[in-house]
Amino acid sequence: MYFVDTIEVPGLGNRSYLAGGPRGAVAVDPPRDIDRMIAAAARRGVRIAYVVETHVHNDYVTGGLELARLTGAAYLVPAGARVAYERVPVHDGDAVEIDAVLTLRAVATPGHTPHHTAYVLEEAGVAVAAFTGGSLLIGTVGRPDLVEPRLTGELARAQHASAHRLAEGLPEETTVLPTHGFGSFCSAGRAAGDTTTIGRERVGNEALVKDADTFVAKLLAGLDDVPAYYAHMGPVNARGPAPVDLTPPAPAGAEEIAARLAAGEWVVDLRRRVAFAEGHVAGAVNFEATGQLATYLAWLLPWGKPVTLLAESPDQLAEAQRELVRVGIDRPAAAATGSPADWLREGQRPRSFPRGTFADLAKAQVDGGAVILDVRRTSERAADGHIAGSVHLPVHQLRDRLTEIPDGTVWVHCAGGMRAAIAASLLDAAGRDVVAVDDGFASAAEAGLPMADTVPSNAPARDATLAAATPNGAPAA
Repeated sequence: MYFVDTIEVPGLGNRSYLAGGPRGAVAVDPPRDIDRMIAAAARRGVRIAYVVETHVHNDYVTGGLELARLTGAAYLVPAGARVAYERVPVHDGDAVEIDAVLTLRAVATPGHTPHHTAYVLEEAGVAVAAFTGGSLLIGTVGRPDLVEPRLTGELARAQHASAHRLAEGLPEETTVLPTHGFGSFCSAGRAAGDTTTIGRERVGNEALVKDADTFVAKLLAGLDDVPAYYAHMGPVNARGPAPVDLTPPAPAGAEEIAARLAAGEWVVDLRRRVAFAEGHVAGAVNFEATGQLATYLAWLLPWGKPVTLLAESPDQLAEAQRELVRVGIDRPAAAATGSPADWLREGQRPRSFPRGTFADLAKAQVDGGAVILDVRRTSERAADGHIAGSVHLPVHQLRDRLTEIPDGTVWVHCAGGMRAAIAASLLDAAGRDVVAVDDGFASAAEAGLPMADTVPSNAPARDATLAAATPNGAPAA
């Protein structure tokens, strides 16, 4: 009898897997913090005999190389992947024995990357599960545009063919176990559910119910920005990541925190957005530890810039470190725990800013002087419309485009409040008067705010929205 244990990595929207039988197991696409994979094997009482990668990952640093080293497992990586370390190159059709009646068979599935490979777990010769990585996901597929812009169209077409190869070559009851699709930006869409099978995908997956031309056109039209740090993940994984160090960072007192801010370093407050708005160290920025910390901090933080973490407790700090090593932010420069009272120099007062709802914004708009800043992604704005006259700067572009925001009090919103809090903290650190809208976007229309459809795709949305927010279409200050 086989088992499959899922290792959730919710902050990145990914999953890793441990699968096997009574004695042997295989680890699939392990995260960088491999202790959870080792613990899962210990609970099962099995030896990890193989570690496999479906592809060289673009969205996180893999733990595969280190896991294989520590366990003595064979490290299986697609043969077409260009890597700088020793591994067992995997070709289409290769198979290894995991346990007495369990076999893992490689299936070439190019599309997400040129070398992408899925792995089919067979029990007594019958396919029972498919580890599909970034190929066939739940209701969608992995993005084809993360490798090389000139290859995107070709890989999108290959993605369609690979999905069909899996669907046509496996029994309909085969469980589909993707790595991406649970919020990861490696996915071309959000997973339509939590579990699936080949049979369900045959009737519901975009790649399997549309012809190649229609599928490719829709896929390419729907691609949105990807996190900037993705550019660094592939090279790190190809070189071979260093082992993880999760020991506590050097402690920082109030004077050191102030000095690091003065030096232009980032000080990141991990507390919830409500607590941050009520009082924080001037110049600090807020990335909630309970949100998509790794994705958004790594996206906005200039690559390689030192970061100091402020946390409520040692546990919050430790969990944040774990999240950040997964995206290559290996060692915080320093850290402190407690509250603003512990982080402020003597005589220094905490800084704060107000929070509000869309109903509050509607009232402020009547009084005049409110600048409405929408920090949602372009695809969200296109799908759900926007508040008429709002400035649109996706949160991941905000750091470099602060000067484009008109003068006045900035009411910043997203779809639910988390990204608005990040944006509000960046604006506050830059000395702007800001109100963080902590509300669901559906409430905007209910509050009576004037709504508008997004400008046509052939018009520059950035210029149109900025012009609408300034008198006579003049450039925004």
